[in-house]
Amino acid sequence: MRTTRLTATLGVAALAAAGTAFALPAAAADGDAMLSVLHGVPDTTVDVYVNGDLTLDDFEPGDLAGPLELAPDTYTVAITAADAEDDSDPVIGPIDLPLEGGMSYTAAAHLDAEGSPTATLFTNDTSEIAAGEGRLTVRHVAAAPAVDVLAGDDPVIEGLENPDEEVLDLPAGTVPAAVAAAGTTDPVVGPTDVDVAEGVNTIVYAWGSLDEDSLALAVQTVDGMHSSPDGVPSGTTGAAAEQHHGWFSPMAAGILMALVAGLAITVGVKNAVRVGRERK
Repeated sequence: MRTTRLTATLGVAALAAAGTAFALPAAAADGDAMLSVLHGVPDTTVDVYVNGDLTLDDFEPGDLAGPLELAPDTYTVAITAADAEDDSDPVIGPIDLPLEGGMSYTAAAHLDAEGSPTATLFTNDTSEIAAGEGRLTVRHVAAAPAVDVLAGDDPVIEGLENPDEEVLDLPAGTVPAAVAAAGTTDPVVGPTDVDVAEGVNTIVYAWGSLDEDSLALAVQTVDGMHSSPDGVPSGTTGAAAEQHHGWFSPMAAGILMALVAGLAITVGVKNAVRVGRERK
């Protein structure tokens, strides 16, 4: 288990400091931290202010924001009701949250086992993964008792409690995952197919509330754990796909590729003309 509990209710959600990003793998700059944020508190929409600026508007339950590339620093965060005019009357905060450089984090705002809002900062395991294998991380952030995680009909993780996690390195492939009450095989959420990709940490969150019948799964990936990882691994998400300024967007990548291709054609034509003239 590699978690750090934060005491401020929903406070970690505010660390989506610069908005959300395209699900585009990208290495962090040297010494920066990579941060993704999961909003796992049902029926609670908030606005998030960082250093006095509105940086996340109407952050809704089930949203997974990031990854964000952030310089190591301490960020002052205030959380307000949705559509507040400013952060002068925060619901939570302001609080100071430090980020350490060179690390990959996911901050989860969620319910504890008894159903009270809380927050947990997880450190994502970015250690090297053997060739042909992927990593599966399961995190229990739901208002529910201990659970077993099933792959098919067999438990692969037993007695997982909120807010703990378990990390497994598995042969790459598709795993039919489900969550059941500890000691049982009757799923309370799932089954759903989870793609465990080679060199990738696939992170599955069980969030919501058992009593309120709102249990759900969220999936995040953190890549770059092959035998020769390139920079700090970055998380990718299947939700919250708004552009974050400062990221290299897919459109920018396409434009750059087109420019490079055009330049190559131009250079090739000029070289062909030069060779033709020399032969004459």
